[in-house]
Amino acid sequence: MIIMALDHVRDFFHDDAMVHDPLDLDTTTPALFFTRWITNFCAPAFVFLSGLSAYLSGLRKSVNNLSASLIKRGLWLIFIEITVVTFGWTFNPYFETMVLQVIWAIGISMIVLGAACRLPQKWIWIIAIIILAGHNLLDNIPATHQGFSGFIWDMFHHAFSKYTLNASHNIFIVYPVLPWIGIMLLGYAFGQIFRPEIGIRKRKQTLWMIGSGMIIFFVLFRFFNLYGNPTPWHSQNNPVYSFLSFLDVCKYPPSLLFTCITLGPALLFLGTFENKHSFITRFFCIFGRVPFFYYILHIYTIHILTVLLFYSSGYNSMDIVTPGSFFLFRPANLGYGLWFVYTMWAFVIMILYLPCKWYDEYKSKHQHWWLSYL
Repeated sequence: MIIMALDHVRDFFHDDAMVHDPLDLDTTTPALFFTRWITNFCAPAFVFLSGLSAYLSGLRKSVNNLSASLIKRGLWLIFIEITVVTFGWTFNPYFETMVLQVIWAIGISMIVLGAACRLPQKWIWIIAIIILAGHNLLDNIPATHQGFSGFIWDMFHHAFSKYTLNASHNIFIVYPVLPWIGIMLLGYAFGQIFRPEIGIRKRKQTLWMIGSGMIIFFVLFRFFNLYGNPTPWHSQNNPVYSFLSFLDVCKYPPSLLFTCITLGPALLFLGTFENKHSFITRFFCIFGRVPFFYYILHIYTIHILTVLLFYSSGYNSMDIVTPGSFFLFRPANLGYGLWFVYTMWAFVIMILYLPCKWYDEYKSKHQHWWLSYL
């Protein structure tokens, strides 16, 4: 949750964010590259852990109740994405662009999981592996970006597609859902090793074995450019940039190798830090226990701070809209270097800690039905 905020702070406060891709080797620096790259771990971990949490929740529910709960929650998340989250990103009261990002992907994945949770566990494993291992076979199918069939195809497998609803409204697909469905199903399948009767030692061994295997798979298949990513890596002018090229795998949609190099280390992390308690872990867990509340709050906090920077930098109402961008109050040249990004990142985390701590304590003391949706 904390690392995620770094990427969103960079979007709004880095002076180059609206001009160049931080992963573009022709324009980036190693520091900027890794500022963006480290945040790749966030979305796969969110979706994977959402599936795992659904499995653990199902241990206390009937299959029918779990299925209904997942479908309702998925529909709720889609609604929140196109309303509350879209407005938080854009600050556009006319909702001229509805942006379909990670919350939408989680919502669609939950609806699919709501149906799939009725299947035997082995079939969920099989479906998850087929999706994650096989969806890159679809990479060469052209996208028309037109009509209903084009929208369905882009919704499942093609990112950064824009569809016009009418003269003043459109939809922008950032997160195609097919591989995210596979990641959530994989998380649900992994729930088995978190059952109460499974010993910690056995669980850690399993997590380490599978996590290490995913990393080894990534290294071998990426090094030889065998399969699992739309574009190969290439040697660059120096070893550092060659290494950056090696690490630069596709997130939109997440390729097989992207999934391996993000979920692999995440599984190692889970296996290493279970039952580790300290001031640092308690601090981090506050955000992890209220993830949706924090997600909404951090978007609005960052954008409000951007508005303050906008006016304090000398911009006026004539500069609110930037042609070609759906972010309001975000001119292309607004912002500073990475030092400012990291400073604002720390500031955002600090000011959100107390609201998140309050909400965590409130949830622990109250049983209102609506709390499960926030």
